[in-house]
Amino acid sequence: MKNIILIIIFMILLTGCATTGTQTIGTTALPTPYQKGIYHTVARGETLWRIAKAYNADLKRIIDTNNLSDPSHIDVDQKVFIPGAKTKITTNYSTSSISLKSKKGYIWPLKGKVITYFGSKTDGVTSKGIEIAKELGVIVVASRAGHVVFCDDKVKGLGRVVIIDHNNGYSSAYAYNSENLVECGDHVEQNQPIAKVGDSGRAKHSSLHFQIRRGHEPQDPFYYLP
Repeated sequence: MKNIILIIIFMILLTGCATTGTQTIGTTALPTPYQKGIYHTVARGETLWRIAKAYNADLKRIIDTNNLSDPSHIDVDQKVFIPGAKTKITTNYSTSSISLKSKKGYIWPLKGKVITYFGSKTDGVTSKGIEIAKELGVIVVASRAGHVVFCDDKVKGLGRVVIIDHNNGYSSAYAYNSENLVECGDHVEQNQPIAKVGDSGRAKHSSLHFQIRRGHEPQDPFYYLP
């Protein structure tokens, strides 16, 4: 009897998967909800991480559920399904507050497509930061002011690395570099060039591996960047 019930449940789920697909609103392809949640309409100036934070939702789950190929770019009026959400929330983020600098004091060290996310796994290695694709030799800048406390070109898996201590219990790391432009002991200002994009370490393509750490604990950079 138990086996029969399991087979019936399996058939119901299989049928559901076969009959669902995507629904289209305007030019936006939407995943048909197979779980509880709501659709959020992207407002001007919103970023995906800010939306996830507003709903207290898992960023990676939102990315996976919506099959987003480039989560760093979302369009105004785009529909984003928020798994588990019950009430629509606004992020109170308007164009007047758009800035390269976040309220936490960080800026993007490089503008490009994010190809690896915090916590994702590649070849069995869990990412402790994000990776941003860019051409070889493009300048990488300091995300925040501080002192260079580490600068090496032979770190296993990371290649050439620069680490900046921000003197507040936080630090940031920049890896895969083709060239480091600073030395240990240097004081760097925010937005100052510190390295060039490379493909050293375990990088599969020319890119920057970027981390933000609180003490020794890696943080998701999306919750600190603007």
